[in-house]
Amino acid sequence: MTVLRLLRTHDYRRMAWKNGGGITTEIARRDGAGDTFDWRISIAEIAQDGDFSIFPDIDRELMLLDGGGVELTIGSDGPVALTQRYQKHAFPGEAPVSCHLLDGPTRDFNLMVRRGRYAAELLARPIVGTQLLFPTPATTWLVFVAGGHVLVNDHSDLPRIETGETLQIEFTQSGGAPLVLNGAGEIVLVKLRELGGT
Repeated sequence: MTVLRLLRTHDYRRMAWKNGGGITTEIARRDGAGDTFDWRISIAEIAQDGDFSIFPDIDRELMLLDGGGVELTIGSDGPVALTQRYQKHAFPGEAPVSCHLLDGPTRDFNLMVRRGRYAAELLARPIVGTQLLFPTPATTWLVFVAGGHVLVNDHSDLPRIETGETLQIEFTQSGGAPLVLNGAGEIVLVKLRELGGT
């Protein structure tokens, strides 16, 4: 079985960072125990130099969407610069991270997953021809349209997915035909696999 959910921009939630140092637009999340989450995707607006919030037991990955780039200093490691669109870097959420803007404000795609609960992949792809997503059990895909539009074949009930919108896809079992995406533009793909899922 495949469950599709279209997330429009008015479905997102804008909020301050946990440490108050910036603004995040939360696109989607899966809640865990208590007030925690098992996974979360969002877009961070970074307008000034500063520190990231601390998220113990969370694995994070940051991808540059727009702007002149950022330089991250993570723990005692040397600085890592993200200067090209869709360049990304992964780091543990409990590590202290200092962010330096290289040339003005940026927008950054932010993926967070609870360590040991989910494994994640973060990819950026142009939509040229078709993109196939094959059913895999206990797997969630999120397709964020960074530019252009996306159509889902064989789902006439689903409207065209426009820039800034997200398609959430839940696969509960393997087998069957792949989900076929068409359109024009660029997408950011998140694949989330529940660990221990069958």
